[in-house]
Parts: sequence; structure tokens; C-alpha cells
Amino acid sequence: LASASPRRKELLAHVGVPFRVVVPHVDEEAVPTGATPEDTARHIAYAKARAVAERYPHTLVVGADTIVADRWGTLGKPRSADDARRMLRRLRGRRHRVITGLAVVRLRPGLDLTGHAVSHVTMRAYTDVEIAAYVASGDPLDKAGAYAVQHPSFAPASGVVGCWCNVVGLPLLRLRALLLQAGLAL
Repeated sequence: LASASPRRKELLAHVGVPFRVVVPHVDEEAVPTGATPEDTARHIAYAKARAVAERYPHTLVVGADTIVADRWGTLGKPRSADDARRMLRRLRGRRHRVITGLAVVRLRPGLDLTGHAVSHVTMRAYTDVEIAAYVASGDPLDKAGAYAVQHPSFAPASGVVGCWCNVVGLPLLRLRALLLQAGLAL
């Protein structure tokens, strides 16, 4: 698994295949000009998987990247607490998309598979006080859109249409399909 995300590690454990985590070093800002959020998520996921596969060329590597998109553009991970507050205010009471790009890569023998999943999330009308307390916890600082849908006390979403695991960061059914396509017996 080419990811530093503890949430992805927990989710991948449910697939039932042994794996090891190797954190890739990839510039997540380097994306093609004019790319859609789906293209961007797949591009970054592939870059992560490819970076790890170059170190372990005979190993099947899974990469993933999650992006939050609304009518004004995309939101990645916040750069600061102020940025997290801004993102959470922007999403409050509105619907947005969560896109997770996936890549399954092996260099020898060659294998390149990519895909993505999209879920629609409606946020509840949380207050500025709730935002302040959540941001002070530090939890939103490593998450796309500055929130964890599964956070027990903040509980930012009022509804999810599509794969809930996608919103957490790893769409298991889509990943399972890619792994089966790669020939992995699950």
C-alpha cells in the first residue's frame, strides 16, 4: 500500500490480502493542467503507486488519492488550521463529491490499472463553535476537505450517497475489482 493514511491501512485490512505500507514521496500538486477531479485523483494515485513500484518492481502496489470537489473547485488537505476552518465553512450545509483515484501497479511483469470511485456527501449545518473545536483537535489537518466522515463527535455529514468507504479514503469494492483484474485471488 503506497500510502501514509492509517485509515487506508485499516480499510485494506478488510480485503483479506497481506500487505505492507510503504510511504511514497510524491508531489501531489503536480497534476496536468485542465484535469478533472477524477483525472487528478487517478493521476496522483498512479504517481504514488509507481513511486513505490520503482523500489519494489516485482510487487503489486496499490496507490490511492482522495479529493473533495464542489461547484467552486477542489479541496485537498488543508495547509493550516485557518485553511481547515475555511474549507469546513465552505462545505457546511452543502453537497459535494468525494473522488478517490486508485492505481494498481507492478513493473515486472508490467501491470498498470487505474480507476476511481465517486460518492456524494451532504454536510450538516454545523456551527462555527463546532468547527473551532474540531480544528483544535488537529484531526482535519491531514484529510481532504478537512474532515473525517467517521469522526464520532464532529460527525460532519448528514448523508452519503455512494460508497462510504470511499469517503473515508479507500473504495473497497472498486479496489477489489481492480485487484481481481490484476489476477489476485481474493
